[in-house]
Amino acid sequence: MDTEPTDNDDQVREFRAELAAWLDAHLTPDVVDAGRSGPDVDGNLEILRRWNATLADAGWAAPAWPKEFGGRDASIAEQLAWLEEMSAAGAPGAVNVIGVSNIAPAIMALGTPEQQERFLSPMLRGEEIWSQGMSEPDAGSDLASLRTAARLEGDVFVVNGQKTWNSLGRHADWCQLYVRTDPEAPKHKGLSCLLVDMRTPGIEVRPLTTMAGEQTFSELFFTDVEIPAQNLLGPLHGGWGVAMTTLSHERAGVARLHLSISARLDKLLDDAKGSAAIADPVIRDRLMDVYARVACMRWTTTRELEAIGLGRQPSASMGAVAKLMWSGIEQDLAELAVDLLGMEALLGPWARNLAASRQTSIAGGTTEINRNILAEHGLGLPR
Repeated sequence: MDTEPTDNDDQVREFRAELAAWLDAHLTPDVVDAGRSGPDVDGNLEILRRWNATLADAGWAAPAWPKEFGGRDASIAEQLAWLEEMSAAGAPGAVNVIGVSNIAPAIMALGTPEQQERFLSPMLRGEEIWSQGMSEPDAGSDLASLRTAARLEGDVFVVNGQKTWNSLGRHADWCQLYVRTDPEAPKHKGLSCLLVDMRTPGIEVRPLTTMAGEQTFSELFFTDVEIPAQNLLGPLHGGWGVAMTTLSHERAGVARLHLSISARLDKLLDDAKGSAAIADPVIRDRLMDVYARVACMRWTTTRELEAIGLGRQPSASMGAVAKLMWSGIEQDLAELAVDLLGMEALLGPWARNLAASRQTSIAGGTTEINRNILAEHGLGLPR
């Protein structure tokens, strides 16, 4: 695929060139391999943590962060350039992408100076891995329906409940945990956010094995867990606002979705060279359909990001559009690989991709929820 980026100003071009040169000097094959296979493969977590520290020392772990916290104050255009160059080189970013991209901005915006000093640097360097405690068995995409309870007793919160689909749960040192602190308030207004040390007594982590054979998610169980009151992030009963602050910092991250699919489509075309199936007009039509949809996804997200860079208000439905496009393309591409490569696609990375693709219409908000967001906030339709 032709995914050659275009830069509109000298500053972005210089930013891109500096990063490309740095990656050429520092990125090694073992890091690329560890990034592709993920932290759950034996030995990979430590490789990725060392790489994370190398990125942080050079200011490339989180360029969107303010300089005072170790970033580069990167503009939206520079963040997009960073994602494109990292993707093109096969370079993994921070091992703790949830913490760096989502949790850290909320700590910067709402955390106390003590919380910022304690948590941000270890998070940036990959020394402490974070997870988010949002989803529950009866509160998946509907965060406001969560039931995990925390009651304030003196200078501690006592937490009881369960979380599920906790990304990086079995590796996490800390968790940004959303709890119900006022059961009498309307469901959006009785939530709070706690910063939880996962080594605290009363926490049980149970890894979940997916149909792809991976343990990227876990269940978390809390039984009379005592969390210091000073670990409250934001105001008491103000957890909904913390969640919205967290999610509002995903702007340039939507570009990661189309970049990952572009790379996978390139890999499929490379693996299919010499295949008899690639001459089949039906297969070729399906390939072009995926190619066109990836291109539309790239143009849609880039246009929105450029508008944000010019100071315009971001669309409320931007994330929903990107997620819907991404999940559909991921599943169609996985099935296309089987029809194009035959039995070869039922072994190795393509087999893993086929199994893993089924979760794309669930993770990060189900297809149904995202369609509702798009209908109500994008098109103005009634609930």
